[in-house]
Amino acid sequence: MMTNRIISIILFSFLMTNIMAQQKIVQTAGHQQLGDFAPEFAHLNDDILFGEVWSRNDLLSLRDRSLVTITSLISMGITDNSLKYHLATAKQNGISRTEIAEIITHIAFYAGWPKAWAAFNLAKEVWNDDKNGDDAKSAFARTMIFPIGEPNTAYAKYFTGNSYIAPISTQHIPFFNVTFEPGCRNNWHIHHATTGGGQMLVGVGGRGWYQEEGKPAQEILPGTVIHIPANVKHWHGAATDSWFSHLAFELPGENNSTEWLEPVTDNEYNNLK
Repeated sequence: MMTNRIISIILFSFLMTNIMAQQKIVQTAGHQQLGDFAPEFAHLNDDILFGEVWSRNDLLSLRDRSLVTITSLISMGITDNSLKYHLATAKQNGISRTEIAEIITHIAFYAGWPKAWAAFNLAKEVWNDDKNGDDAKSAFARTMIFPIGEPNTAYAKYFTGNSYIAPISTQHIPFFNVTFEPGCRNNWHIHHATTGGGQMLVGVGGRGWYQEEGKPAQEILPGTVIHIPANVKHWHGAATDSWFSHLAFELPGENNSTEWLEPVTDNEYNNLK
């Protein structure tokens, strides 16, 4: 029985990691702007550079590719809209305001001071609306014993707000640390199983919520353990005023599957105290 459970959990870990690794970047700018004038260039830009090279995130993460790209552009003195686009992409791929300031400062000593000044002007525009969020995220990360990880892009469509995921263990009993920015929560969902199944959450940072359909929400703090039965509709996420992290363990069972449902409405969420 225990061997079957371990195998089930390992399969879940493999599938989740594989989904994240296979994320494909979709780019259409080349076809939209140059498709009639230079169709081959548009093809190379959209389908090869982004569709193939950028999509090989099993070899380099999207965050690492953003870091390489912005370093290359700044070093060449390219500080036009293409750099601004890649700075925005870097932000989307998890590079914080504090990190980009340090990155450009480091580049300045090798690429030149004027290039860094030009890059900072664009970076300030990109990260201007995110000062508190990045500072708070960095401060929260320093309180954690587990990493926040990469943006949870594979499941972003099932979340309201930004979330992050980090694999903590891939052996014996694989499990993940999932981090939610303030106000972020996942949709209502159900972990189906004919026998066994369900999920266990362990709060490890900040403050969050767990709620089953038809029941009051439960507060999750560091050390809180939530046992989620199979076939029960529920959601979980951060409080409005706090970053939040929990460890997620998928429990073995027969015919496991996850059904994602409607988002938690603002009215439902904002009524929580």
